[in-house]
Amino acid sequence: MASTHRAPIEEHPDLMELRARHDRAAATPRAQMVEALALLTGIFLAASPWIVGFNGFTTLAVTNLIAGIAYMLLLGGLGNSYERTHSMAWAAVAIGIWTCVAPWIVAGDVAHTRSITSNLITGAIATLLALAAASGARDRDSRRRSLGTQPRHPGAR
Repeated sequence: MASTHRAPIEEHPDLMELRARHDRAAATPRAQMVEALALLTGIFLAASPWIVGFNGFTTLAVTNLIAGIAYMLLLGGLGNSYERTHSMAWAAVAIGIWTCVAPWIVAGDVAHTRSITSNLITGAIATLLALAAASGARDRDSRRRSLGTQPRHPGAR
């Protein structure tokens, strides 16, 4: 019985090209800007009850704190490991939408002008940034196809 030597999956040309593509996408100024703005948005969302002044509404304050931390964790690793976190941006989209509707959904009477305005603006910004992060890799592929170029595999001529 002949033995065949197989290279580890990490050395597969398609996987290496995919990683290189994600590294290029994460290194763009757009991706870096989205990541920085997402971190600032997450920090503001987590601290907004104390900044805007609705920290007395405990259910919404806790909700914003948890959502802000989760948002930062989901989009904060974009630059370091884009290949793994860009798909998690869709969960960040859900957090942004949740932020918009939370004043009317969480328990208690928390739907006041300050909390609604803060959550609507922050949620809309969070959703847009998460959508930008989620579309980052797809935009790069679309541009490559429209230019008529395909990714070059190491064995291709």
